[in-house]
Amino acid sequence: MWTVTKLARRCGLSRGTLLYYESIGLLQAPARSAANYRRYGERELRRLQQIIAYRHAGLTLEDIRTILDCRQTAAAAVLQRRLLALDGEIETLRAHQRAILKLLKTDSIGRKKMITKEKWVSIMRASGLTEADMHRWHAEFEKAAPQEHQEFLEFLHIPAEEIRSIRDWSARGGR
Repeated sequence: MWTVTKLARRCGLSRGTLLYYESIGLLQAPARSAANYRRYGERELRRLQQIIAYRHAGLTLEDIRTILDCRQTAAAAVLQRRLLALDGEIETLRAHQRAILKLLKTDSIGRKKMITKEKWVSIMRASGLTEADMHRWHAEFEKAAPQEHQEFLEFLHIPAEEIRSIRDWSARGGR
């Protein structure tokens, strides 16, 4: 048996996240001790581990609820829908990469065009990218072409320490 804090720690979550899952009914309210403390058991641990696994796969809480509360056929449909959405997101990110690489090509006299980090961020925001989209873009760029990612960040005249920070974060997949 675990208290809310101990179960949250065991699963790498905050206490607030665990209580939120309980408040929206994703995790059932557990039995309480004589002192009125929540007491979570193996069943709650297993369900929480499933929730975490689905969150890591990028599913929404509503999709997770559907999977956990319905039959396997619903789970397969939800997972396939998420996979298709990811394919679309990846294609969008690759299109953004191509657009940026096009912007970076040399001009008619062989000099690289000058672009700053601020100008790049402005272009990306104007084309509809959110902060989260740009983070995913960096993570994908780092995964697919780490040396080119380094060169791109240098091209934007980003200080070395900030480049290290961006690349470390990107290499961890944005975590």
